[in-house]
Order: sequence, then C-alpha cells, then structure tokens
Amino acid sequence: MAVDEVSGSLQEGLLSWLLNVEPHQLEKTDERTSAIVAQLESRISSGKLEELPRQPLILPKLLHALSKENSDRRELVSIILKDPALTNRVLQVANSPFFRSGDQHIESVDQAVFLLGHRGIRNVVSASIMQPMLAARDNAEALFSERVWQWGMTCARSAEAVAISKGVDSGAHFLLGLLPALSYITLRREVERLYKDRCNREEVPPSLFRAVFSQFDWAIARLVAQKWSLPSSFQASLPATTRPTPMQYSTPLCDGIMLGTREVLRHVNHPTLTEEELRQVLLLEEPQFDRIRGAIAGMLEKEASPA
Repeated sequence: MAVDEVSGSLQEGLLSWLLNVEPHQLEKTDERTSAIVAQLESRISSGKLEELPRQPLILPKLLHALSKENSDRRELVSIILKDPALTNRVLQVANSPFFRSGDQHIESVDQAVFLLGHRGIRNVVSASIMQPMLAARDNAEALFSERVWQWGMTCARSAEAVAISKGVDSGAHFLLGLLPALSYITLRREVERLYKDRCNREEVPPSLFRAVFSQFDWAIARLVAQKWSLPSSFQASLPATTRPTPMQYSTPLCDGIMLGTREVLRHVNHPTLTEEELRQVLLLEEPQFDRIRGAIAGMLEKEASPA
C-alpha cells in the first residue's frame, strides 16, 4: 500500500471508531453536505470559527519558560502553581499511564518536574493545557470526547518518540501531535452549529463529519497554531496542505500520528492495518519501529488496567 492509501485507511477506521458507527454509515450521502462544507470553508478562510479554541492565557509564559533547556525549576513550578486548575490537571496527567513509568504516585508539581525532567514536564503541561478543550460539554459528546483524548494522547506520545529517533524537537512534536484531536472536536462542534441552524435539531449524519474531518483537519491545526502564536518552527512542521502529498506524509509528525492511530485501533480491537502494512510506509528502521510501537502499546495496556 502507498503511504497516502495507508493514511486514508487509518482515517476511515479512526472515524468509524470515534463516531461509534459502522463503516458503511460514513458512506451515506446527505444533500446538505456540500452547502455545509462550503460554509465551513468560508469560515476557516476568514478565521471566524465560533468554536475555535482561544489561546490559553498562560501559554506564552509557559512556552517561554519551557523553551529554555536550562530553565530554573522553581520558575516553572511557580508559573504552574499560580493557576490552581492547571496544577490539578498537571498532577492528573503526570499520574496517567501516558507519563508515569513506575508505581510512585506524583503528589506535587515540584516532584513532577523532578521525576519527569524538562522534556517530560513540558509535555505534561502541553497536555494539561489541551485537556479542558477536549473535555465533553454534555452527555452527547462524552464518548467522542473520551476517544478523541485517548487518540490524541497516543498520537502525541508516538510523534514525540519518532521525533526523538530522528533527532528533532520532541516537545514540539508532542504538542503538534495533539492538534489533530483538537481539530476534530472543534470541527464537530462547528458542524453541529451549522447543521442545527439549517436543520433544527436533526442529528448530524456521520458522512458529513467524515467530509469535514477529511478536508479540514490540518487546516484547523494550522489555524490554531497561528492564532496561538506557536513558534514558527512548530508551524513549519505541520503539513502545508489540506491533504498532504506522499512526500509530506514522510515526516516525524505524520509517521507518529499514523503509528499512534494504528495502535489505538488495534488496542480497542477495531479493524485496522497489519503491523507489516504500517511498517512498510514509515521512515523508521526496524528496531526503532519495534521500540516505539512496543512503548505505545504498553501505555495503552496500562491505561486499560484497573488502578
């Protein structure tokens, strides 16, 4: 399979799982799809989305502190502790299977910084900032939100691991690996607004979600990066087009997202690619692939295990 076919196959499986529908339901056409897509495209082009997440107020200060390899630990702890809600989320994320490597429970931000190190705490903070934006607003959104968070965290850790293997900025790739999850929940909410304006309270058909997710996921990620004033080096790592070309897929970010997506689907017993099919398109040597895939699978297994 070619790399774009692999990515397309993974996305079809992912959407079926995220939306909790059978694959054939993604194929059903809806006469209002083209009008909604055109309206959404106009909003994205103008940057006037109702549901686009605003830049977290604490983000610039944290990015500045975390960008310094030799940043003072006390400075970072002080910034986090000034926001009680962020403090709670940092401890929650730091103790999740995606970060905690042993049995020791992390009880303070200072302890988290000490145990996880500079790179680890940078990623914990990135996830903690994103978490409320991906949280469900109501019961109707609960399952989608839960699955999007699991997928986003898996892709972020996977992109980070691939970046480390390639010798590029792993912290940037962790944050960027979360952006597709943020794009999906943003697009879901925006589409529901547009659809209900046209169709009162009718339920949005899965095929419409598929159309907008497939067309605008990276566009939303780029818009978020711009609106949040993420460093230019971060923005340069995002695919430059709505549908990346095969050459644009061959990046640590895209490799990490494909590997993470496949592992999530395998973990939940959803039909997906074989390990060999994925191995053939990723720019990873066999030992790198095995090490990263094993680590991601281990995190997912720990997440599913009772505390």
